[in-house]
Amino acid sequence: ENHGCFAYEEAGRVVVVTSTQIPHIIRRVVGQALGLPWGKVRIIKPYIGGGFGTKQDVHYEPLNAWICKQIGGRCVKLELSREELFWDTSGRQPKTFDIECSYDDEMNLHARKIVAYSNTGGYIHHGHALVLNSVNSFRWLYHTQEVATHSEAYTIHTNGPHTGAMRAYGVPEGNWAAECLMGDIAHDNGWDGVEFRLKNVYTDKFVDEFTPGGVIAAHTCGIPECVEKGKEYIEWDKKKAEYANETGPIRHGVGVSFFVYKTAVAPFALETATAAVTLNQDGSIQLQMGATEIGQGADTVFSQMAAEAIGVDTEDVHIVSFQDTDVTPYDSGAYASRQTYVSGTAVKKAGETLRRKILDYAHYLHPSAQGELCLRDHKIFDVVGNVVCTLPELALEAYYNLGAANQLHAHETINVHTNSIAGGCTFADVTVDMPLGKVTVNKIINVQDSGRLINPKLVEQQIHGGMAQGIGYGLFEELQVDPKTARVLNPTLLDYKIPTTMDLPDLKADFVEKPDPTGPYGNKAVGETPAISPAAAIRDAILDATGCKFYVEPMTPQRLFEGFKKEGLI
Repeated sequence: ENHGCFAYEEAGRVVVVTSTQIPHIIRRVVGQALGLPWGKVRIIKPYIGGGFGTKQDVHYEPLNAWICKQIGGRCVKLELSREELFWDTSGRQPKTFDIECSYDDEMNLHARKIVAYSNTGGYIHHGHALVLNSVNSFRWLYHTQEVATHSEAYTIHTNGPHTGAMRAYGVPEGNWAAECLMGDIAHDNGWDGVEFRLKNVYTDKFVDEFTPGGVIAAHTCGIPECVEKGKEYIEWDKKKAEYANETGPIRHGVGVSFFVYKTAVAPFALETATAAVTLNQDGSIQLQMGATEIGQGADTVFSQMAAEAIGVDTEDVHIVSFQDTDVTPYDSGAYASRQTYVSGTAVKKAGETLRRKILDYAHYLHPSAQGELCLRDHKIFDVVGNVVCTLPELALEAYYNLGAANQLHAHETINVHTNSIAGGCTFADVTVDMPLGKVTVNKIINVQDSGRLINPKLVEQQIHGGMAQGIGYGLFEELQVDPKTARVLNPTLLDYKIPTTMDLPDLKADFVEKPDPTGPYGNKAVGETPAISPAAAIRDAILDATGCKFYVEPMTPQRLFEGFKKEGLI
């Protein structure tokens, strides 16, 4: 969905309706930009289309609000065309990496070094945080007490387009660097790429090694199980042998890439969220979140969590699918794969509080009920299993009891100080037509350990979308920029190539569920993780097929052709 917002004045206050992932942050920035008390600013986020990070930025909301103030509060609207979106909203930062590695003949890594240079364009936006994620993901993925890692990161201003958040927030770039290195070492030494990676990948035994004190930690690690599932689907051993001695212009290969991703932004930044739940007169539940639905299924998952915590069916939970900062509880928004982990913790806490209030009120209405009460199947039971009352009966009484009306609700805020590591792998099977510089992805699978899955079907859809973006990232998508003028040369979907259904194979998703003790229901990151590793897995498969190493993505036909020609393959 293109960027768009409009602003108007109402009763002396500025109201901005905008397509955004971060309504409460927009409110703060608009207030700061216009010198207004934040209470004089109201932000409304309707039910919107995808954001993928660019709507984690503040773009035109302060401008529209300011113009509105200049013309007496009349409505001002700005909606971007697709071309304007390419020119003047944020995309990924271009990055360059210099990497070194020391290892022994037993496939053990000893030391790794990465120096990263990131082009932020003319404006800072997220700036250094993105390249921080790149080098951290490089460090964490193959990270044990035996491996020393040195990392440096530099963010550079240029006259290029401004950049910012994009799905997985700098990690696909760091993953590309890490996996190019691992793929090259395995290829040069004739080692099995899976075995080499497994010997050096992080484990749950080093929870304090990600950050001091284990704030970011791999409490659980299902990567070995993920790898087994991926190997079986792609037929790794069989295809390795089958493709080993191919000659001619068309060749086949299989490749692998591991990935790691943290959940949320603690301890680097504040992680707080609020949820509000109310018992309606008919016994159903009203749920309101500051966390935003942008097509990823957050509202469904929050409804499931609330139902689980309260003890009702998901169908009984009615969630408000838009945010209004005048009435919506505070939440910093949709980014960093944080919402199910952080905002979900607030939902769980609010649901458990409301459940206690319901049972306490049942005790008040029915003092003769035996023992501790429980709520299930829309009924409240005593300790011996007798029905004390139904939930709709209690709800109606709570609203209209002449002596003790009590509209039961809970409004809970949480601070999350922990973080959790998700991981997994991608396996790819490709056909490479060297004279054409064409790569066809025959089969691809992404297997993830994202802890307990709250909604497996939604997770599968997330993985399919992320894999498609990862394939685009590796083979198709490149913003062409004139280095002298910074003019974007391909600002349309005709010239900026994204993969269509004709370019994608069947996308296979699979999971390993290892519940994380810090997640509200054992869950950890899943929203951004699928976009991280497909590009590097395809690169590894091209290396397996041709022996040719590529370091620049996307691996376009032109780059592939030139690489094959340089190696004398065509």
